Amino acid sequence: MKSITKKLGPDIIGEIEARGINPGTVLSQIEMFERGLSPSDLVKPCKPGDGIVSIGDEAESLARRFESESAGRRVVKFVPASGAASRMFRDLRSAAQGGSLERGRLERVAREGDGGSEAALRFISELGRFAFHDDLEAALEKNGYRMRELLAAGEYGEIVSHTLGPRGLNYQNLPKGMIKFHKYPAHDRTAFEEHLAEALCYAKDASGRARVHFTLSPEHAEIVDGYLDSVRGIYERERESLEIGYSVQKPSTDTIAVDMENRPFIGDDGKPVFRPAGHGALIENLNELGCDIAFIKNIDNVVPDRLKEETYLWKKALGGYLLGLEGLVSGALIKLEGGGGYKDVARELGELERMGLEIEAPRGAQTASREAESACLVSALRRPIRVCGVVRNSGEPGGGPFWVRGRDGRLSKQIVESAQVDMSAPGQKAVWESSTHFNPVDIVCWLRDHRGNPYDLHGFIDRESGFISVKSKDGRDLKALELPGLWNGAMAFWNTVFVEVPLMTFNPVKTVFDLLKPEHQPKL
Repeated sequence: MKSITKKLGPDIIGEIEARGINPGTVLSQIEMFERGLSPSDLVKPCKPGDGIVSIGDEAESLARRFESESAGRRVVKFVPASGAASRMFRDLRSAAQGGSLERGRLERVAREGDGGSEAALRFISELGRFAFHDDLEAALEKNGYRMRELLAAGEYGEIVSHTLGPRGLNYQNLPKGMIKFHKYPAHDRTAFEEHLAEALCYAKDASGRARVHFTLSPEHAEIVDGYLDSVRGIYERERESLEIGYSVQKPSTDTIAVDMENRPFIGDDGKPVFRPAGHGALIENLNELGCDIAFIKNIDNVVPDRLKEETYLWKKALGGYLLGLEGLVSGALIKLEGGGGYKDVARELGELERMGLEIEAPRGAQTASREAESACLVSALRRPIRVCGVVRNSGEPGGGPFWVRGRDGRLSKQIVESAQVDMSAPGQKAVWESSTHFNPVDIVCWLRDHRGNPYDLHGFIDRESGFISVKSKDGRDLKALELPGLWNGAMAFWNTVFVEVPLMTFNPVKTVFDLLKPEHQPKL
């Protein structure tokens, strides 16, 4: 501790401890800044037959398996939902900040190539197609405005202001989950509500209780809790109930910022600056769920009821595939603990490989002692399991499945983001661009060992797979450290299988205009 205090200083140590962070952790972070982080070494993209499994013919039978075997398991639907909706309305906010929102001016500026003005005009022209239209009209009327009159006069300022600001819907300040996504005859639904409806269809236990857990920003926790409490009764039935949990990204997972000389960055207030460490910090939240199976899905990837049947089929199919893998892994581990060696579990290992989970035989297995051979196999098998749905890449930004060479020289399957790749390194850009599939964050996880004990997920993180970026604060540059992503480095040492799923199961809403896509609109 004395050496840490000497390097950081007592004032910084005090601030670190007040945040609940171990000073040694901060020192390790500074060392990462000093030496830099190694990029992922891409060998080749995963493709069907080479890292990606196709289960189209088995989907229905796998779904039935999940339905029959999961009732006795504790299943949780885990939804990272901490993102604010501000990015959905970025172009609209840009138009509002750029001057008058009078139709003539917007049309003139749009012709000159202003993207914000183009977005504002499109938003107004499509206004009636958004599920929040009626709420917006009511908010305007409450404040003495009539939407029809504003539209006829070409005066759009109050319409945009009431969409974004606190006098109206306040959408730029709410979590994305509270934006109304879909129209229904009786009750239009937010993204949060669509996840509640989903949970009741594939995350129920034998008593009909569905568990769903949302991760939230601290500033949104109270409003979300009250909101979901007010709508949950719409979805619960006599024999179906919802158990809704919440957690926030812990301040203790924040990482220290440094200046360009890798010294702790001290803000104008005289205190060291810490920054949220990215969604990889949510491995802490996942670790505390206390469940057997967790379905992970982003807050904005939902569809209306008319498209849910096929979505549910594939969710359950991934769950059934996971149960098959878990059964083989548990069977092999029990044999190995009973004194067996490689030959005794060869059938299980062969079946796992057929299912896309390659467990390498220990190096030197032919000459190793039975005990050493067994210990190596136990180490390879006794890990959390994840089955990741992947879709054909249709141009969406984000990570994908790759074969990656680790620092020990071994190949493993990983979800890799572009920020993890050195595109200037020989061949790496070509490998990245040859990828055919995308990770839609459609993951089913097994979180207990063969004895029913929960895994400590901290033990399976590749802590060198985060990345460093340059930001600014108080008019000065700083370097920020983002922890390994939740489905990237935070799960790097899990046992992983990629399964191809239909593109229709991936329907993200990144901008408000994505809500105008056919899959988010009522059927004509």
